[in-house]
Amino acid sequence: MLTVTRKQFTLEEYNRLTELGFFESEERVELIRGDIITMAAKRTFHSVCNALLLEELYILLRGKANIRGQEPIIIPPNSQPEPDVVIARKKEDNYLSSHPQVEDILLIIEIADSTLRFDREVKLSLYAEAGINDFWLFNLIDNQLETYNQPYQAANEKYNYRSQQIYLPNDIISIPHFSDTFLELEKFFF
Repeated sequence: MLTVTRKQFTLEEYNRLTELGFFESEERVELIRGDIITMAAKRTFHSVCNALLLEELYILLRGKANIRGQEPIIIPPNSQPEPDVVIARKKEDNYLSSHPQVEDILLIIEIADSTLRFDREVKLSLYAEAGINDFWLFNLIDNQLETYNQPYQAANEKYNYRSQQIYLPNDIISIPHFSDTFLELEKFFF
């Protein structure tokens, strides 16, 4: 009889493997609930949407928040995902001392085409469980922005968001924590 044992990594083990050069330089990985996940290759629409979104957010939130694109965040005890965009509280050292942690995060944005199911099922649950109040999913398959807020734990022990809303490409939406700052969604859908 064959017994298979899965190795769950801690944040410390994962970061040590990274420091030792365990992952090939062009290999993009992230730590999700102790598992090392190879990130999907980005398609053209994903890359263009991400670049345009980052550019617009840098302009709109300059001096108000820290905008990070595809950089790690820390979700204890064993996750270090790399969301497409993170809007984090302004910090004097620009997060040199540590990647943003849950209490620093104002909004997480994922852009999804080939990763839509993974982002909706795995990452959404991870962010809700961590207590991250605002999560956006740019759904490039259905050409819509899905917004999620008010995380909760359901009776079946799964985590989700109470409030879920769909915005279409012709909509304008305010950015959470910056109610006087708006995004015109037509700039990001093709």
